[in-house]
Amino acid sequence: MGRRTRHIAAVAAVAVALPLAACAAESGPPTLTWYINPDNGGQVEIAARCTQEADGRYRLATEVLPRDAASQREQLARRLAAKDSSIDIMSLDPPFIPELAEPGFLAPIPKDVAQKVTTDVVQGALDGATWKDELVAIPFWANTQLLWYRKSVAEAAGLDPAKEPVTWQQIMDAAKEQGKVLGVQGAKAESLTVWVNALVESAGGHVLENPEAPADELRLGLESDAGRAAAEIIGTIGREGLGGAGLPTADENATMTVFQRDSGSFMVNWPFVWSATNAAVEDGTLDASLVDDIGWALYPRVDADTESRPPYGGISLGIGAFSEHVDLALEAAQCIVTPENQAEYFATNGNPPASTKAYDDPAVHKAFPMADVIRESLEQAAPRPQTPYYNEVSTGLQETWHPPADVDPDTTPRRSTDFITAVLRGEALL
Repeated sequence: MGRRTRHIAAVAAVAVALPLAACAAESGPPTLTWYINPDNGGQVEIAARCTQEADGRYRLATEVLPRDAASQREQLARRLAAKDSSIDIMSLDPPFIPELAEPGFLAPIPKDVAQKVTTDVVQGALDGATWKDELVAIPFWANTQLLWYRKSVAEAAGLDPAKEPVTWQQIMDAAKEQGKVLGVQGAKAESLTVWVNALVESAGGHVLENPEAPADELRLGLESDAGRAAAEIIGTIGREGLGGAGLPTADENATMTVFQRDSGSFMVNWPFVWSATNAAVEDGTLDASLVDDIGWALYPRVDADTESRPPYGGISLGIGAFSEHVDLALEAAQCIVTPENQAEYFATNGNPPASTKAYDDPAVHKAFPMADVIRESLEQAAPRPQTPYYNEVSTGLQETWHPPADVDPDTTPRRSTDFITAVLRGEALL
């Protein structure tokens, strides 16, 4: 039994306090429970539509998971380790999929189902739902970061990111020369791991060289040209104050607020910033001229001649291995991820589709005029390290790449490698 599996099994000892499914026989069609991440009600609406379309074969009910991804992971891991049969379908954050797949907590996806749910799906979502060359979860919605920019700032710098890819060095120079602030996430949180991973991947490297290996055999790829390039960018932004005074605590929302001010210039962030900014304009808290000054493009490049590998996020659907209705859960999951449902979910809840066909919906382009750029970004996007030991790797990165001003290409990659390796071997604690 692997170290991660043993950990989950040990945690299961306290899982008895969690409510499990009642054993009483159901009357009428089976009720499938879909554990969802919090949103604006879109998944509840999809569940209602799929229940109606099931025509009496099943009912699809939803249960809301905690708001933060780490708590979602902990609750699901505990309950699955206790072989909780009430978990039929679950909305999974991609980094935690290998951790649940490795010990057999996810039901296998039949080949015919896998073929249906992977047709016309962006590459980033396919990569994120795969473990050991097998599809272990069903892509639902995908997410990626774009480069958002103030057109006035870009024009003053002689840049047109919508037509020509830009590099991190170019946007750093533009912000410095104009006395503006870059929107980047420097808080000691998952958002920092996202940034580090995207920079390393964009530079042609990987945080983990052999992500499928056991904990004590994992090799980190930070002591490389790619790792040093990532450290150079983060360290320079931190030391030169290009990310503003609040950089060490800046998350996605704080970054958006900085970008919306007069000092805003360029920002890497998820598509939610578009709907949030427009909502603020409608409420009268932001001037309407701000929206006209916002442009969008693909994630910045580390090297001018190499395509960037933007962050990948989103949600895939896992089928509980201990569900009493695996076949029906697979059927319901296929209903959930239809292009029509994904398109409506994007237009109303702001979560981009994994389905390429969903981007053809006029309602999508009306709500998000940058939809085509999002789709293109998702084809290039790189998942965070796919490993059952993701929590150790991510937390280790946050411990050693923070604060940004202390990140040094000559020391940080080695220090990070040594620390994470020690944690994985049980020689150090997070």
